[in-house]
Amino acid sequence: MSALRGAGLGPALLLLALLSACSPAPLPILGQIPPFQLTAQDGQPFDSATLAGKVWVADFFFTTCPGPCPLMNARMRQIQTQTADLADVRLVSFTVDPAHDTPLVLAAYSKHFLAQPGRWFFLTGEPSRLDDLGLNAFHLNRVDGSLDHSTRFALIDRRGRIRGYYGFSDDDFPKRLLADLRGLEREPS
Repeated sequence: MSALRGAGLGPALLLLALLSACSPAPLPILGQIPPFQLTAQDGQPFDSATLAGKVWVADFFFTTCPGPCPLMNARMRQIQTQTADLADVRLVSFTVDPAHDTPLVLAAYSKHFLAQPGRWFFLTGEPSRLDDLGLNAFHLNRVDGSLDHSTRFALIDRRGRIRGYYGFSDDDFPKRLLADLRGLEREPS
């Protein structure tokens, strides 16, 4: 009799294991983005409240970068294209060179990458505000005039929480970012 009960337990455990493998674990909460106010590429004030209730992807760059920035923004454009069916997804690129990257410069740069107005924002502002965001909120880099910056992208949920970091040169980027982004889109608010 106990052998029969034990035999029935095997399939039940197998079914439980299969079901748990089907539903991925929720993404971790890695930080909280505080409210901020900067300036968008159109010269208008940009309040982070614009992003409330949206899933968004952020990166740091500068327009005169001879290295990875053009490639990063090409990837961001790819993300924009591959999420065209997701109305609540936003993209945000923060400059690490606010002295040079004025709204006028950012507007021209955004057009080069075919950024959709109202969907992909290029932001500049006071160096101290950008530095605080880069260092203390995103935990990616300083904005201190050195132009050094991270090549990682951050995924932020509808509540302004960082849910993932994705290395620009990772083998599974942007496939993993897009999968996680779609997962966050399905999460209840």
